[in-house]
Amino acid sequence: MDKKFLVGLLFLLAIPAFADQVVLKNGDRLTGSIAKSDGKVLVIKTDAAGDVTIKFDAIQSITSTGDLNVTLGGKTVVGPVTTNGDNVVVTTKTAGPVEAPKSSVTLVRSPAEQAAYEKSLHPGLLGGWAGGVNVGFAVTAGNSETKNLNIAFNAVRTGFHDKLTLYTNSIYAVNDKITPTQPTAVTTANSVGGGARYDHDFTPRTFGFVSGDFFSNSLQDLNLRSIVGGGFGLHVIKTPATTLDLLVGFNYTHESFSGLADPNPPPAIYSPSYSSASLTLGDTFTHKLGKSTVVTQSLLLYPSLSDTTVELPDNLSENVRIFRGTFNLGTVTKINKWLGWQNSFVDVFDNHPPFSVPAIERNDIQFSTGLNISFTH
Repeated sequence: MDKKFLVGLLFLLAIPAFADQVVLKNGDRLTGSIAKSDGKVLVIKTDAAGDVTIKFDAIQSITSTGDLNVTLGGKTVVGPVTTNGDNVVVTTKTAGPVEAPKSSVTLVRSPAEQAAYEKSLHPGLLGGWAGGVNVGFAVTAGNSETKNLNIAFNAVRTGFHDKLTLYTNSIYAVNDKITPTQPTAVTTANSVGGGARYDHDFTPRTFGFVSGDFFSNSLQDLNLRSIVGGGFGLHVIKTPATTLDLLVGFNYTHESFSGLADPNPPPAIYSPSYSSASLTLGDTFTHKLGKSTVVTQSLLLYPSLSDTTVELPDNLSENVRIFRGTFNLGTVTKINKWLGWQNSFVDVFDNHPPFSVPAIERNDIQFSTGLNISFTH
């Protein structure tokens, strides 16, 4: 027999000895590289079938040629893994073989998976972010000449015990049609909002938060409304598919207007501003519908804790209890890995806007649709 052929045959036969092996209770055998397990399923990377996920209770035996990080009943040990009947044996370099029932295994990670997990606990300033940019644009011409642009951005950086959320959104619309009754272009929408919230877990169910939200709307003559506060939250639901958090806290709200029709002229216009301490009450909710659609919802209510003096016509004023709130509902449906279709509905409410002519509406409602460009870093 040719020596080269014999050496090649022996080499091919020896390959499985340098790979991890998983034998199932039905007799099937998988050879490859064990990646991870959560105690319920195990993932092994194979050359022929790629990543294969196996139910953990369907495994008869495991043999790893390299080290694995194994958590057994809350204790993590590192070393090659074998099985002995219904037990798992981890041969550590320091304590020797550690044996425990397979049912006590809660986590298994390869060195690469362990390194990625540890990096996720302490990401760099620019690492660990996920989010997207929403863009909607519409143009009409002919009997009407309008332009509409909606841009929104959101990003979330999730750590082991904390989360940072950033967002901003803007909508601008103009009617360019020149007519005898409309000699110049008219802006029909122009608002910008944004903010940030930082959460830090105290326990698996409770957390504290600080937040800042900012909003302006030129059609309301609102220069800036700023809401800065903090409080406590409860993770009512926290699963890979659904999260529901309830929030309660306090905030300081300040808003300033300019160019309003003065209810007590002269002068003809005035620029009021109001400040108040308020409660923060609300919820945030996310849910995955199937594999491609995510629904998000948030409701934040800001009832003031004291009365605010507001100006009225005929040189009158009154003390009122200001109540503000925001409601957001959105969906994103993935088209591919980075591109999706988004819809969003926003309602910003103020129960007692300043007096002006024309009157400032209590509800400012926006609906937008368009493309979503997602990113991770």
